[in-house]
Amino acid sequence: MAKKRLRSQTNCLNCNYVVEKRYCSNCGQENTEVRVTFHHLFTHFFEDLTHYDNILWKTLFYLLFKPAAVTIAYTSGKRLSFLPPIRLYILTSFITFFLLSLFPSENTKINVVPNKEKKEHAAPTLDSLHFEEKSVDGLTKIGLISQKSNDTLKKILKETNINPKKITNFGYKSTKELDWIQKNGTEKAKVSKTEYWFLKKWLSVKEENTNEEIIEKFGQSFEQNIPKVLFIYMPIFALLLWIFHDKKRWYFYDHGIFTLHFFSFLLLMILLLFFIGKLFSLFDWPVLGWIHLIIKSVGIFWMLFYFFPAHRRFYDESRMVSAFKSILAYSINLIVITVLIVFYGLYTYINLH
Repeated sequence: MAKKRLRSQTNCLNCNYVVEKRYCSNCGQENTEVRVTFHHLFTHFFEDLTHYDNILWKTLFYLLFKPAAVTIAYTSGKRLSFLPPIRLYILTSFITFFLLSLFPSENTKINVVPNKEKKEHAAPTLDSLHFEEKSVDGLTKIGLISQKSNDTLKKILKETNINPKKITNFGYKSTKELDWIQKNGTEKAKVSKTEYWFLKKWLSVKEENTNEEIIEKFGQSFEQNIPKVLFIYMPIFALLLWIFHDKKRWYFYDHGIFTLHFFSFLLLMILLLFFIGKLFSLFDWPVLGWIHLIIKSVGIFWMLFYFFPAHRRFYDESRMVSAFKSILAYSINLIVITVLIVFYGLYTYINLH
């Protein structure tokens, strides 16, 4: 790391103690020049962030290819050999989501205004239909399904007592209808305050946005807040590990370190697979497509399997015991994260503007 130039004065700027060498023996502050160039400030920031380049790359290599090696080293006292867990997670999280946000989504489409001749013969879109037609009949009208399929779907929906026009609006055509029923309807027709709040939010989004706008806004909001969801979920992940292991041998702190490293690994793999995909997309060669598929499959498998060897090596248990605890913890976490994502998806939707 580049060192700042020492001050000619020997008084500490922090505590005014006499500084004999580089650091104050009283408070530990470095006796260097306060005013520095922007270049030094910029480079010093990244050097502080990564500590040393070789430590950063060593940490990333061990994190990717040696499950739990960084966690074992850190918890055993080797604190200067690798990046600190919190700094590592913040660095990987920031870089991953920042770089992903720089690239446009593959689902982004360029809207081209058709000429008059094509416009006259163009099939209507789903959003051009009346609200009552946005159902099975609407899909038939714009040509997505045939009339035969329409009749079959209606028959199935009728047998299951589902109104095809109420699939996406929970039985209400608009917020006005919901408000009227809630105010003037029978007690049986009315809903609870929580249901009313949710339904009104849901219907208001559908009334104020087209389907394309909903998808675009939802995707943007969902991606922007995923880091927050992961950060909130990590303590839950660590708590489940704490429940399944010896409380005297392992503190919650140890499970927290393991969790930080595991989530840093996942973020790093997501970033690598993303850039590998972007790299292969530059070349339209069939052979490279198969190579990309193999690399992507191996990467996804490693992300799913990584937890098992990491768990066994860190907690130092027999293969059978570790496998049982890993599968149990993995299954519970899968259920919890699925529920969390579903609720987060609903929260994101009802807060669209």
